[in-house]
Amino acid sequence: MLHLDDIASHEQLFAWTGRLMTQVIEPLARGEDAHYTPYDWRARAFGDPVPLPPAPVVLIEGVGAGRSALRPHLARLLWMELPREESWTRGRRRDGAEQHAFWDGWVAAERAHFAADPSRPHADLLVLQRPEGYEVLPGPGATPDVGQIVTQRDGPSRMW
Repeated sequence: MLHLDDIASHEQLFAWTGRLMTQVIEPLARGEDAHYTPYDWRARAFGDPVPLPPAPVVLIEGVGAGRSALRPHLARLLWMELPREESWTRGRRRDGAEQHAFWDGWVAAERAHFAADPSRPHADLLVLQRPEGYEVLPGPGATPDVGQIVTQRDGPSRMW
């Protein structure tokens, strides 16, 4: 699993596609180990490279994972359906007062990102949080085989 919080940074909230392609997607597509440099949000610096070996499925998690530049490389796009205000509240609670100014900028940046490059209409699956757990439904971009959650081919990793 790759968390996009490790790819983004204070200076590049959404302008990280090139780094992700070079460090992760291109090596995995060739069947090679990927190496990405995770960002430390408190130190405001990138750390040492971390290996990400090819696997039958590599989950890329985070806001922006469904952007148009990445969709051709995805086996499936899952959209976690959660009201924005609730997700922003969770993030603020997780990060504490230390990151308060960050969240003010994040809200505007996320809105601008999805206005320019919406992901939800392309989602193969919608994941809904329910009191008893999660419900998974076909998404607006579902293909006829969406019920079969398998990699599309043997060989190099497929990104979700």
